[in-house]
Amino acid sequence: MARYTGPVCRLCRREGIKLFLKGDRCYSDKCSVQKRTYAPGQHGQSRKKLSNYGVQLREKQKARRIYGILETQFREYYEKADRKKGITGENLLKLLETRLDNVVFRLGFASSRTEARQLVNHGHFTVNGKKVNIPSYKISVGDVIAVKESSRSSEKFKALAEVAVTTPQWLSVEMDKLEGKVIADPKREDIDIPVQETLIVELYSK
Repeated sequence: MARYTGPVCRLCRREGIKLFLKGDRCYSDKCSVQKRTYAPGQHGQSRKKLSNYGVQLREKQKARRIYGILETQFREYYEKADRKKGITGENLLKLLETRLDNVVFRLGFASSRTEARQLVNHGHFTVNGKKVNIPSYKISVGDVIAVKESSRSSEKFKALAEVAVTTPQWLSVEMDKLEGKVIADPKREDIDIPVQETLIVELYSK
């Protein structure tokens, strides 16, 4: 399975904002974006005005990196969103939000989407009682996502039982039971990522 394995703090610095790819570190003084506000590399401190294409490209790269998706798969999500009824950009974000790894992160079972992806890959979660280890698995309204029974004794999940989390309105969670439920489809106002999806649509529409 292809995935980015380089230093993720460089990705945040390249986009010039926190993408929250390293969980708790992103909220601490160790965050690289706070220490070095310029892009990585030899010419990172030189300021260049972006063209319209450059602005659109950066917005697409930002969305890809937030959700941890490579180019080919991201393009497939866009094409699927374009075929659906409604606003293409919003459809795209809704498809990305309903990935299993993102839902696990949103429910508070992982400190970052990267960690959520790893936990899903290792088979720690069930959907409607059945183990699912595919991070891109599509979650639907009514689905119940829970920590697998045999995984609940691990220190990682035992510590979560006493943690209070804030979830989006389209999700509900019971931390004492280590399970959450999708109670509605996500709306654009529920998706708090710093991305202008219209620019992504403009980029792919060329």
